[in-house]
Amino acid sequence: MEFVHVPVLFSETIDSLNIKPDGIYVDCTAGGGGHSKAIAEKLTTGKLIAVDRDPDAIKILNERLGDMPQVTIVHNTFNNIKEILSGTKVDGILADLGVSSFQLDEASRGFSFHKDAVLDMRMSKEGRSAKDIVNELPVGELTRIIREYGEEKYANRIANNIVNARAKKEIETTFELIDIIKASMPQKAMRDSHPARRTFQALRIEVNGELDQLNTALDDMFDCLKVGGILSIITFHSLEDRMVKQRFNSFTQGCTCPKEFPVCVCGKTPRGKITVKGLAPSEKELEKNYRSHSARLRAVEKLRED
Repeated sequence: MEFVHVPVLFSETIDSLNIKPDGIYVDCTAGGGGHSKAIAEKLTTGKLIAVDRDPDAIKILNERLGDMPQVTIVHNTFNNIKEILSGTKVDGILADLGVSSFQLDEASRGFSFHKDAVLDMRMSKEGRSAKDIVNELPVGELTRIIREYGEEKYANRIANNIVNARAKKEIETTFELIDIIKASMPQKAMRDSHPARRTFQALRIEVNGELDQLNTALDDMFDCLKVGGILSIITFHSLEDRMVKQRFNSFTQGCTCPKEFPVCVCGKTPRGKITVKGLAPSEKELEKNYRSHSARLRAVEKLRED
């Protein structure tokens, strides 16, 4: 299957970076190269570093962008951005945190609850899989993962039924897990969306360490910007959007003196300025790409070094 990903908020994201022809930019989740190609085409003497953790994406990036001299392709995870840049300061950084359409549509990757496949969900194709998690973790840990990362009301029931099912037979496929999830929920809870949506999200986040990596990467990404540089991030669920929003707000915080002080004595000034605040897709985009409904774009400009 061809590696296809329809970038959400595409033009808005490219515009948010305020690309300079001679600037240095990083696409931390390059995927099929949609954002990367658009950035690279705006550069003259500038440079783009296209990063992805998925080996399938790296192959496609080399095919699609390998002949563009301004592009460097790096197989790595974005939480290693300081290592990737080795001290270089850049004019803009982009991270599109969504799962690619290819990863969802390619059944063998095990991300989708619409396709029957071996439970996998590993973006890097390395390390512990979703199958390992559901068959090995104790019920308490499973409950925590599903509740915290999936914000699933029925986490305890689902976790207990997983443990009961695996005692009889190893849980191997996406549809086997979906049957367990469905049996754990009342009919009324399955009317608004797919019953497995939240649990699959939770397992994917756990498998790929998504929130831990994002938590580490946000400060590092901002630190790697030049003064005037912009960090743009597209989120796809409330947990990561909340984290990005709170961290961006911390970058823009200035004086921390108590309100009763007549003048500032702390001398603190904002390190950044919000330039895009939780932008959602337009109705037109939602009609074309139903997967974009939860996407939010946020961007912050760096105003000063520490």
